[in-house]
Amino acid sequence: MRSAAMCVLFLCLPFLAVSDARGEDKGTVVKVGNLTATTPADWKKEKPANLLRSFQFKLPGEKDHADAEVAVFPESHPSAEKNFPKWKAQFVPPEGKTVDDISKTGKWDVKGAAVTFLDVTGTWKYKERPQDPASKEMLLDDYRVIWVIVAEKEEASHIRLSGPAVSVEKQFKAFEGWVKSLK
Repeated sequence: MRSAAMCVLFLCLPFLAVSDARGEDKGTVVKVGNLTATTPADWKKEKPANLLRSFQFKLPGEKDHADAEVAVFPESHPSAEKNFPKWKAQFVPPEGKTVDDISKTGKWDVKGAAVTFLDVTGTWKYKERPQDPASKEMLLDDYRVIWVIVAEKEEASHIRLSGPAVSVEKQFKAFEGWVKSLK
């Protein structure tokens, strides 16, 4: 009887191991233009909110704050000079400051692409569909948005990390590492 139980257990072990391996969330492979990178495992893939997004993820927020979000927008304009001013215009700076005082720009090294970013913290004039005049604007206080332009030879994509400033700060290093891992 004991040997029969051992045989059943022995025969079931490969199936249990496969089940465990499949149960582990190892992230999602995301295509950004011609490049790909795997997201951190704690980023939860969601159905994109609209047709302009190719990917959308919910990222765990800081305690007592909303989660952050990453959205990937394919087939975008590659120019920081064109995009950054309109993105900055989505923020209301605190009294006595300009939007340039609450934002910073930079570049990240990614082989095969020119990657620039805009990082702004303040009151975000958020619209779910920014180009749609009928889309309702919401003022979100103490929000941080990091827009990234990934420009390759033939195409460009935008990536946006957004959420309460503390939640974005919690996810910033993982986000930066993910963008820099594009190959």
